Amino acid sequence: MGTEKRKIRLGIIGYGQRGRAILTGVLADMAKENSIEIAAVCDTYEDRAREAAGFVSSELGNDPLCTVDHREMLAMHELDAVMIMSSWESHINIAADAMRAGKYVGMEVGCAYSLDECKKLTDTYEQTGVPCMMLENCCYGRREMMVMRMAEEGVFGDIMYCTGGYEHDLRYEISNGEELRHYRLRNYIHRCCDNYPTHALGPIAQILHINRGNRFVSLSSVSSSSKGLNEYILREKGAGSPLADTRFAQGDAVTTIIKCAGGETITLTLDTTLPRYYSRGFSVHGTKGLYTEETDSVFIDGVHNKYEFDRRHMWGNADEYAEKYEHPMWRDYKNNIKGGHDGMDWLVLNTFIDCVRSSTEPPINVYDAAAWMCISPLSEESIARGGAPVAVPDFTGGKWMTWKP
Repeated sequence: MGTEKRKIRLGIIGYGQRGRAILTGVLADMAKENSIEIAAVCDTYEDRAREAAGFVSSELGNDPLCTVDHREMLAMHELDAVMIMSSWESHINIAADAMRAGKYVGMEVGCAYSLDECKKLTDTYEQTGVPCMMLENCCYGRREMMVMRMAEEGVFGDIMYCTGGYEHDLRYEISNGEELRHYRLRNYIHRCCDNYPTHALGPIAQILHINRGNRFVSLSSVSSSSKGLNEYILREKGAGSPLADTRFAQGDAVTTIIKCAGGETITLTLDTTLPRYYSRGFSVHGTKGLYTEETDSVFIDGVHNKYEFDRRHMWGNADEYAEKYEHPMWRDYKNNIKGGHDGMDWLVLNTFIDCVRSSTEPPINVYDAAAWMCISPLSEESIARGGAPVAVPDFTGGKWMTWKP
């Protein structure tokens, strides 16, 4: 295929909250720049599918295939790739269908429901050779990429542990799941796990070279009880709400500790049903120093020790390190930021389209997706067993020992 510039014909599967934001934002900009064409749209809700098709027709100037069945889209010979932005439980099955149809896959983030699902993802890739990229935008965060570069250059020494979380007040979205037709509600009623691990885990996995000389070995998870949603629903919707007396399985706070083959540990936190500010709780700790998102600060041994008990004076000092360690991708991009989530969406989708155009393997592949997504069912098992450690499978079949970062 080569690396020549050509228009990519793309199919969009899922037009809920995420799909709408991506199509009307980043993808619309790309289509107007003539780098892609939205050739097909799909949603299991017919009104959403028609809304997506109407947007493409009126704003982008072409009439896409409009369907409620993704298999109809996958039968299009002229389609180059698909992006999956549907409900969590559909991601892996649709991705497998797309790979079998020969369509390059961009799969939005979410959780898995079983280890068999994750194995299905890697097995299908090995059978077909068709790439699948997880569209984890947080791997393209400005600070995450800067810290990754600092870690690679040894600024923090040997990395010993990292933290991350999905800490986001989602009470409105979850409690209005029926009205919004949002899949989170059914998950919070029926499951207790870290249901959204990849925002936190993706950047950490890249820093720790997971699947490229290192891997996750085991994890242990515990959960608090669930009170936040019921209290919110009672206050906002009243005692007459059908959800007022619902018993939610999902605990308000889930903590997961992962052990890595290289000896590192990772602490993940899911906190989505209590009042709070947004945070990904990102931190990297090594033998020579650390970075922490909470104060956007760097602490280097021998440089900042005088602030040990008065750390407020160094809060926000990460900007000083950006002058030297800004990732080249962001150095080129920061003066022309576009797209959602402070530009991360544009960067991850631009990478995806470039990979499709050049027929190259993506930087976040099926083995990464399986390793990150399997944290959900494994944390569910560990919580059910009172926090007992559970093994994390090696989806690479030992190839992690020879694959290079």
